[in-house]
Amino acid sequence: MPMSESFQQRLFPNLEKIASHYGTPFHIYDEAGIRETGETLKKAFSGIDGFREYFAVKALPNLRILELCRDLGFGFDCSSIPELIMSRQVGGRGDDIMFTSNNTAPEEFEAAAAEGGCILNLDDISLIPKVPKFPEMICFRYNPGPRRTGNVIIGHPEEAKYGVSHDQIVDAYRQAMARGAKRFGLHTMVASNERDYTYIVQTAVMLLELVEMIGRELDIRFEFVNIGGGLGIPYRPEDKGLDLTSMAREITALFNSFKAKNGYAPKMYMESGRFITGPHGALVTTAINHKDIYRKYIGVDACMSSLMRPALYGAYHHISVPNKENLPKSEVYDVVGSLCENNDKFAVQRELPPIAEGDLVVMHDTGAHGHAMGFQYNGRLRPKELMLRTDGSVELIRRAETVEDYLATQNFQADKIKI
Repeated sequence: MPMSESFQQRLFPNLEKIASHYGTPFHIYDEAGIRETGETLKKAFSGIDGFREYFAVKALPNLRILELCRDLGFGFDCSSIPELIMSRQVGGRGDDIMFTSNNTAPEEFEAAAAEGGCILNLDDISLIPKVPKFPEMICFRYNPGPRRTGNVIIGHPEEAKYGVSHDQIVDAYRQAMARGAKRFGLHTMVASNERDYTYIVQTAVMLLELVEMIGRELDIRFEFVNIGGGLGIPYRPEDKGLDLTSMAREITALFNSFKAKNGYAPKMYMESGRFITGPHGALVTTAINHKDIYRKYIGVDACMSSLMRPALYGAYHHISVPNKENLPKSEVYDVVGSLCENNDKFAVQRELPPIAEGDLVVMHDTGAHGHAMGFQYNGRLRPKELMLRTDGSVELIRRAETVEDYLATQNFQADKIKI
């Protein structure tokens, strides 16, 4: 189900007060829900020695969210310098951070090595000689190519720009050893928003078989495998959720079998983002216009710069009108923003109760890849972020962007050269 019932019960009765104080639009996140999901994930995989979740910072890059993740004992999955900086600001050090490079620049390698370093997860064999100071611990991102069929969102692995190919993977570790690597991990990411748990189980099978093969070839042991993220959530009311219990039971059995056969088992890491925070966020907007031409339109005070998934992917986000939850869905609307783009739509031909100007409109499940994917096209600015705390308080955790922010990068000391 979209947006947990408990989140709605705590949020909706107080929404008018929150909106009156902070103004709309805003994303609001549920601390209690994030903590509960994190604990559930840890408990599910508690049978695997050394299991750890590395929160995908890209999903919700906010320091208050990262503090929650730190409290849950999570590490941080990063792929940029700002994400590294944020993770270190909340206390991440060394093995707490996995930096997965992609088309990596020299300054990014330098940042990865700074302040206690991190687990460096290289995306390509050609990057090995480009790492200035090669770390003792190294990991490679594996791309299985035609050996796996990608899920609907992530596409076919052989078409993806990510990872080391099957034919290169042994040589990648051999070259890393020649540069001084002594500790080893293996990573992959072949799913996104996947609710069929068997797909994730097959990913674990694939990595453990690869660990055996590489281990025999090079006489090394792997400290961990990282099965990536991609755990899906049910955006639509009719969607079934991921069967986490069955997934964890079957993957745990795989690790036990590996240990019985090989005398050891690597740790298992995961880098979920959407699964941890996605259902525990909502975009709250106000209906400001009603347009009735060939279709009926409800214009709200947010636009796709606040939530671009529907425009980018045609993604579904459930919509509630809190003060009209008990009314029949008698109208069919396109719910739209104010951007000069016709795909600036949160919903197309959606059955909803009658919406009047001034009504609060809530987009569900924006806790991942919502605010994080925002942009400034057309001079539309990204909204504030709030946190509904476990004590019932609401905290501003990111202010809204201002026109001054928008213009800031155009205010600089003159710099001109003749050519």
